[in-house]
Amino acid sequence: MEKRYRVYSQYLKEKYGEKVYKIPLNIPVSCPNRDGLMQHSRGCIFCGELGAGFESLDSGLAIEEQLEKNIMYISGKYKAKKFIAYFQNFSNTYLELSCFKKFINASIREGIVEIAISTRPDCINDAYLEYLKEIKEEKKLNIVIELGLQSVNYNTLHKINRGHTLAEFIDAVMRIKRYQLECCVHMIINLPWDNFEDVIEGSKILSALEVEQVKLHSLYILRDTELGRLYKEQAVEIISMDEYVERIIAFIEYLSPQIIIQRLLGRAPEENTLFCNWGKSWWKIRDLIDHELSARDSYQGKKCDYLNGRAVRHLVDR
Repeated sequence: MEKRYRVYSQYLKEKYGEKVYKIPLNIPVSCPNRDGLMQHSRGCIFCGELGAGFESLDSGLAIEEQLEKNIMYISGKYKAKKFIAYFQNFSNTYLELSCFKKFINASIREGIVEIAISTRPDCINDAYLEYLKEIKEEKKLNIVIELGLQSVNYNTLHKINRGHTLAEFIDAVMRIKRYQLECCVHMIINLPWDNFEDVIEGSKILSALEVEQVKLHSLYILRDTELGRLYKEQAVEIISMDEYVERIIAFIEYLSPQIIIQRLLGRAPEENTLFCNWGKSWWKIRDLIDHELSARDSYQGKKCDYLNGRAVRHLVDR
């Protein structure tokens, strides 16, 4: 079935002439929302002890060794030749600048065509961006900063103990663009405190800011987290799978057709998860989304008509 949105894997293939694989890298780093810097140490209410790096190698391994192990495996299995070094877990710019440079430099090797760095909006600083711009220009490597936002609703950001507001996110995106680096934004589409309008507004804000990529997640709930406690106490309500599909379709319809969509759902470690994807395989829900888009003759950007002064366009065209 033909995709009705800009698919990340296809975008990479068109850009680099062949399939490109993302290599997760895990470095010994924390998060200002976990270590007490932000006046508390609980972190986001959904974040487990391993963060998002449950499929990564141990952070005690050198970057070179992590790359070598993963590239050898993927090359042997898929005959791959081009890769993205993906600093995935926790806040990867939450390091002394000299240490940050050491890890980034260690990831530059033959076959690496991009470096992706996952972090928080309040961990974006000009000094780090200046260095990344230099790497981009000197090594001819594309650099993508992946920002965890999760929601544009300031009440929701407070509820999930995010530790930053929408203002820090907007500042981070503007700074990233100032240094000619690319930005990918992570959003959770079914947070219990967000409604349908919040999802649409999120799509519109990302479009207005002209981010290059977006990564959509379905909420999963882990044991031994604050959200896990609320879930077991039935203090939060998770929307239905059908409602999730509706939200995703709306997000896609309002999203600028220029933005690349990395994913539509998330995955979780099975052994420690209370809820994930309504007990369905992620690809089955993705296929349902694709089917619904086709059945409705809907597509990315169908409703992206709100930018560039919609109210005065008819005056310009006279």
